[in-house]
Amino acid sequence: MRRMLAGVTTAAGIIIGDEILSGKFSDENGPFLIKRLRELGVDLSRLSVVADEMDEISQEVRRCSEAFDLVFTTGGVGPTHDDITLESISRAFNEPLELVPELHRILLARWPDGPPEPALRMARLPRGAELIWEGDTRFPLVKVRNVFIFPGVPYLFRRKFEAACSRWVGQAISTCRIHLHAAEVDIADALSQAQDRWPDVSIGSYPKRNDGVWSVIVTLESRDEKALREAHEYVQDSVPDTTSA
Repeated sequence: MRRMLAGVTTAAGIIIGDEILSGKFSDENGPFLIKRLRELGVDLSRLSVVADEMDEISQEVRRCSEAFDLVFTTGGVGPTHDDITLESISRAFNEPLELVPELHRILLARWPDGPPEPALRMARLPRGAELIWEGDTRFPLVKVRNVFIFPGVPYLFRRKFEAACSRWVGQAISTCRIHLHAAEVDIADALSQAQDRWPDVSIGSYPKRNDGVWSVIVTLESRDEKALREAHEYVQDSVPDTTSA
């Protein structure tokens, strides 16, 4: 049983790349995003992996942008033929790609005789894009509406995320756990009653089987410390053989 928290800020993460879906590389950015947004007090409500297909990327970006406060994309922003994230986001919002003078100057510093076309791909952004220069980065983080566009390389993704993460601080979430030597069916009523009494507490139930014996880990999460404490005490008192953590 799992209910999404009524959060101050909601977010979606979109992992872009055939290499993830094909298993050539394991996704490192999704787990990092899950952990850091939780620490920042942001509710990650959706995490998807999308192939290098323009229609799929643009549809997912548009859907997430409309449904959530923040959207984080990773992957597909380099100079090669399969780096189509910027073009896909341009299509998602029906905003044309335009050469950004500030980025063009950066490229000219490296190629005084004129940047090669693959490099220029990274300097053409959807109209209205915002450049975020926080941190010691050679190239800015790009924001289009409520979509933050990150590179897919885990090192670069983490570096840019940490540089700008003060923009996404929400309200902290407190968590506690109860370990039960029971089956879910035996505690379902008690958890349902607790959820009804404390709607601002998210209650999750996760069964495990070790050495032929069933057990359940119950998690309680809330931004309301008083409600969390009361719900925790109620569940402990309502079910036998509990261990808190």
